Amino acid sequence: MGKSADCANCQIPLFERACFVEGGKGDKSCPTLREKELIEKIRRIYQEPEIKEFARLASVQEGEGYLERERKPYLPHPGKPRIQEIVEFARKMGYKKLGLAFCIGLQKEAELFARFLRAQGFEVVSVICKFGRIEKEELGVKDEEKILIGTRETACNPIGQALYLNQAGTDFNLALGLCVGHDSLFFKYSQAPVSVVAVKDRLCGHNPLAPLYTLTSYYMYLLRPGF
Repeated sequence: MGKSADCANCQIPLFERACFVEGGKGDKSCPTLREKELIEKIRRIYQEPEIKEFARLASVQEGEGYLERERKPYLPHPGKPRIQEIVEFARKMGYKKLGLAFCIGLQKEAELFARFLRAQGFEVVSVICKFGRIEKEELGVKDEEKILIGTRETACNPIGQALYLNQAGTDFNLALGLCVGHDSLFFKYSQAPVSVVAVKDRLCGHNPLAPLYTLTSYYMYLLRPGF
């Protein structure tokens, strides 16, 4: 495989990059220039009919998220919130029954989102993270590792959420505010494709990018190894 990709640190201007323009450049770790065999394998996967149509409509939805694309020179002009794009994509795919897996801490947001989806004509199956009341002791969690030490505490149940929605026969599942790690298990066990409505960030009002904007000032402690 050679040197691992480090695309996050690419210093080549966007319109000169191999991944962005034909004949573009890349550094020694550039996967677009180095991984020809893997890229051909990926191309073959995209030619599978079901995958190809899903990817095509995802790209169509991406383009439709911008306004005034016919104007030249074009300047990026986003025009749709994510919840609108979710509905538009679901319609493109012909989905009728949507699953909503949400965190108990975002119950109000889940209520509003489900209301929005139903107003747009979808059948909605929503299931909370505490479904099944599986206690944390069953997962091997020690008392001192709980949120409320000294109490009987119900664990989040993302596998249960996924299996419930699988059983319900949802076409498309939506994750709202699932915890780090719990979201991973939900993605792993969901049979239907999954999209994320919003991610949880308890401190930053569910905007996990906020600390990055002040990483070299107020949040510079995050750059200290091990914090």
